[in-house]
Amino acid sequence: MSTQLAVLAPSKAHPTRAALFVANDERMHWHDKALWFVRQKRDKAAASVPEWERLRELASQIKTHTLIHLPEYLEAFEAKARALGAEVHWAKDAAEHNAIVLGILEAAGAKRVVKSKSMLTEECHLNPFLEQRGYEVVDTDLGERIVQFRNEAPSHIVLPAIHIRKEEVGDTFHEHLGTEAGASDPQYLTEAARGHLRTKFMEADVGITGVNFAIAETGALVVCTNEGNADLGTALPKIHIACMGIEKLLPRTRDLAVFLRLLARSATGQPITTYSSHFFGPRPQGKLHIILLDNGRSGISQSPEFKSSLHCIRCGACMNTCPVYRRSGGHSYGTTVPGPIGSILAPARDPQAFQSLPYACSLCGSCTDVCPVKINLHEQLLLMRNEVTLKGYLPRLKQLSMTLASFVFQRPRLYAFLGALGRGFGRLLPKRWVNNRLNGWGLQRDLPPLPAKSFRALYRNRKLPR
Repeated sequence: MSTQLAVLAPSKAHPTRAALFVANDERMHWHDKALWFVRQKRDKAAASVPEWERLRELASQIKTHTLIHLPEYLEAFEAKARALGAEVHWAKDAAEHNAIVLGILEAAGAKRVVKSKSMLTEECHLNPFLEQRGYEVVDTDLGERIVQFRNEAPSHIVLPAIHIRKEEVGDTFHEHLGTEAGASDPQYLTEAARGHLRTKFMEADVGITGVNFAIAETGALVVCTNEGNADLGTALPKIHIACMGIEKLLPRTRDLAVFLRLLARSATGQPITTYSSHFFGPRPQGKLHIILLDNGRSGISQSPEFKSSLHCIRCGACMNTCPVYRRSGGHSYGTTVPGPIGSILAPARDPQAFQSLPYACSLCGSCTDVCPVKINLHEQLLLMRNEVTLKGYLPRLKQLSMTLASFVFQRPRLYAFLGALGRGFGRLLPKRWVNNRLNGWGLQRDLPPLPAKSFRALYRNRKLPR
């Protein structure tokens, strides 16, 4: 079922894909509990830092300042990185990004690539692009390697295999690594993966990483991991390719401390990631290529309503708290970055393909509450619904229902009459008349008991204090 979810086209609406995930009731509930556990760890970690809210506000201000001056900071970063010996490339979109990576591999005569976790390369679909051209690409993050074996996409940006149970991991490793049939002990499976990956590290010609932060002041890159795979992937091969979205920039080294204190606590409840690796140019006798990718980010940065979505530091906290994401799974979003932030970023780039995502939201505001850089996520999701509607991508049935609702809400007497009619007949109609396959909304929902009196009637008959 997971593989089926992973390959569904983005044009398939979120409810269609989510229905496949929730069909397995047991999976849905442990997925929900697992992510809520991570959310609780985040809360404890945040509560342990007295200045937590001050850090969030400061991070938001730094990101706002950086986006305002992004062209200048990007040029400064390029100059500093080149001075350190790095080669800097600019890519306007995913196709150009992949072509640059391919050109580097061809020039080096490389065939084997190890890659640490990088949502940007997932966004560009780099793996299949290279594999189709005869290159071996090995994801070295354990969760990423699991989903790669299963021919799936990550379902979470920090916990890519959160949708897979340990028993399923055991079956996958038995098939691909020859582990014992039926084995599900996490330590045994992890050691098997470690032995497999060490060989891949030793054989690799090129190491590819993402970038968590880049410093304009120094030209340095910062990569945060918990497994050390990025360090091995850049220390053993002579060529390091760092793939970076242009929004990952910070102005000064001193700004980095703010984000390192927020990132791991928000993501997994840790005080800091196990490894925070800083790269100042290539290693001796090695090469460092930095690819700066736009892919729609410049357009989003010009939007007054949605530009703050580029503040995102990819911690996943909004996903861990979102009641919709926790119960529908990451693959149901059909985009590299799922959850609340993905429901803004994806339709901001392609509103037609991802028109259903802003509606995959209860507008509870929990995502905004936990965001470490204070993105007003639920407000942007509401605004994105308006954008989708204005551009004509809202399905006709939903347009009709909203038009009818607007017509009724603007006429108080009609509203009161229909309310009385609904209260009267609603209690008499069998539930199956409302909750059936002809009513997609009501099929998975149930209305609360209808009141005997309207609010207006109760208000008129209220007893005022003497």
